[in-house]
Amino acid sequence: MAGSDDTAEDRNLRVMARWRQTGRVLIEALPYILNYDQKTIVVKYGGNAMTGDGGTDDFSQDIVLMKQTGIDPVVVHGGGPQIGAMLKKMNINSTFVDGLRVTDAAAVEIVEMVLSGSINKQIVSAINAAGGRAVGLSGKDGNLVVARKVALTKTNPETGQKEAVDLGFVGEPEKINPEVLHTMMKSEIIPVIAPIGIGTKGETFNINADTVAGAVAGRLNAERLVLLTDVEGVLDKDKKLVPKLTVREARALIDDGTISGGMIPKIQTAIDAVEAGVKAAVILDGRIPHVLLLELFTEHGAGTLITAE
Repeated sequence: MAGSDDTAEDRNLRVMARWRQTGRVLIEALPYILNYDQKTIVVKYGGNAMTGDGGTDDFSQDIVLMKQTGIDPVVVHGGGPQIGAMLKKMNINSTFVDGLRVTDAAAVEIVEMVLSGSINKQIVSAINAAGGRAVGLSGKDGNLVVARKVALTKTNPETGQKEAVDLGFVGEPEKINPEVLHTMMKSEIIPVIAPIGIGTKGETFNINADTVAGAVAGRLNAERLVLLTDVEGVLDKDKKLVPKLTVREARALIDDGTISGGMIPKIQTAIDAVEAGVKAAVILDGRIPHVLLLELFTEHGAGTLITAE
């Protein structure tokens, strides 16, 4: 009987310890919840980030909790790996120039199908299943993202002359019309945006999701832009995470080569967003379960934060 009583007592102690830990977490989170109340946070959910342990379920739960705590989340998603897989399945050749996918007329149909018709609806369904009210749209809806063709030039190594490179239907935001987003957010709806833009002549443009997220965040005067990807953030020369950078420091790290490759356009997006009025931008490893909550509601954060000063 004594052994049985000891076991019950130990079990009660473990339960109380868990309660105390939960209480500490809630107390730590409370000031951050109050700080973000009624603020807009734009979250870019990258295609690579969707491959984490928790997948879309953890992400969706985080987005719903953000909404329930008074935050207005706006989701912009990517889908590069999924697009690549579908293009391969359809035997459509796909090449990249400076990290941008060359998108001809055949490819842009596949891009729109995957982004707007498949991935967008998967994310919307997951958020709704988690208790939210999400609605999917692309930059075409309500002329949300009016785009222009990307003008890219490269230097010919033989002649030394700059030559235009035709990327096909690859665009960049020319104007963001946020009225449709305002309408949704007032109705307690979580917008989920596929990075497809509309040209002035009705053309369909494939746009980098980071770029769309940064432009939307700037136009909404968002409190924060969150870029979820498959790396933990900016690493210094010793491969250690840099938790915080100013715009000036970020540019210096690009200039000295510490920030290189695919991280450069992400940092440039963060810089552009901050200079457009976003209070801060952060790069997070979206594969970590509930990384959004760790970043927003804890003191230590989880990635690299970029601020004006």
